[in-house]
Amino acid sequence: MPRLFFGLEIPESIKTSVLTVKTDIKGARWQSEAQLHLTLAFLGEVESEQVTQARDNARKVAHTPFELEAAGLGCFGKEESPKILWAGVSPEAELRGLQRTLAQRLINDGFTLQNPSFKPHITLSRFRAGAGSVAGLIEHYQSTRFGSWPVQGFALFESNPSQSGSVYTVLERYPLTT
Repeated sequence: MPRLFFGLEIPESIKTSVLTVKTDIKGARWQSEAQLHLTLAFLGEVESEQVTQARDNARKVAHTPFELEAAGLGCFGKEESPKILWAGVSPEAELRGLQRTLAQRLINDGFTLQNPSFKPHITLSRFRAGAGSVAGLIEHYQSTRFGSWPVQGFALFESNPSQSGSVYTVLERYPLTT
């Protein structure tokens, strides 16, 4: 069964910029440039016939293009023992609107989202238990602006686990239009 999610592709310049924060932290598993994205709706494992259904729903999403900026760092979990280190994005209003529109279409068509509460972010690192603190890193980069980009579409990704982390393949892109 394919493992799917909808998300935003991140431009290379932003990927390079956010990965400048990469440093030695106990238990950190840093994402590679190829793994950086912004998840809108995580479907998880779906039946093969649901792939077409998900694609059809995404093609019906109408939303105007908008601008996003990657800035600052945060984490899920406590700073002293983080689970995920992420770069923030703003402004969130347009992004949340796109996510809500897509999520509602999928839910109305019978999909169950694996990420029902949406916190816009770009995952930079995942941490094993007993990880080191990221407090200093978050403080150091709190006002850093990593760059902005025009969001002109979103994509359907397939996620395939591998020894070096998940490999994400774009299955289809959906342009934003009014």
